[in-house]
Amino acid sequence: MQRYHNRLGIKGWIYGGRYSLERYLYTLHRITGLGLILYLFLHIYVTAARLYGASAWEKTMALLSGPAFKLGEYILMAGAIFHAANGLRLIIIELGMCIGKPQRQEYPYVSSIKRQRPLMILLMLITILLLLISGLDFFII
Repeated sequence: MQRYHNRLGIKGWIYGGRYSLERYLYTLHRITGLGLILYLFLHIYVTAARLYGASAWEKTMALLSGPAFKLGEYILMAGAIFHAANGLRLIIIELGMCIGKPQRQEYPYVSSIKRQRPLMILLMLITILLLLISGLDFFII
């Protein structure tokens, strides 16, 4: 068995190339997952400020009430929405609900991507709709 060497380094991890949209969704899913883990630790740190008294809590909340943090909260919400929708898509595909019944493979092999694509489009449209609704809630209402 031939061993594959990643000659592109980090670019090979990010660059989708010939792999189409699913590769970019995979990369964005990883990035949003790391962002959500980072937020979890920051949230615990900020919440722990309450242990140091009311004045420390009020200073922390005053620091976090600026417009930059409001934008950051929206980016966090966007990442959470995308991560949830893409995770749901991956679970549905992993359970075999969008790839059809198993059948004997005949050459030339047919990829199941075309059967998965409508689910991807539907869930990404739902993601865009939820992002618009949350944007209205964050910035206008």
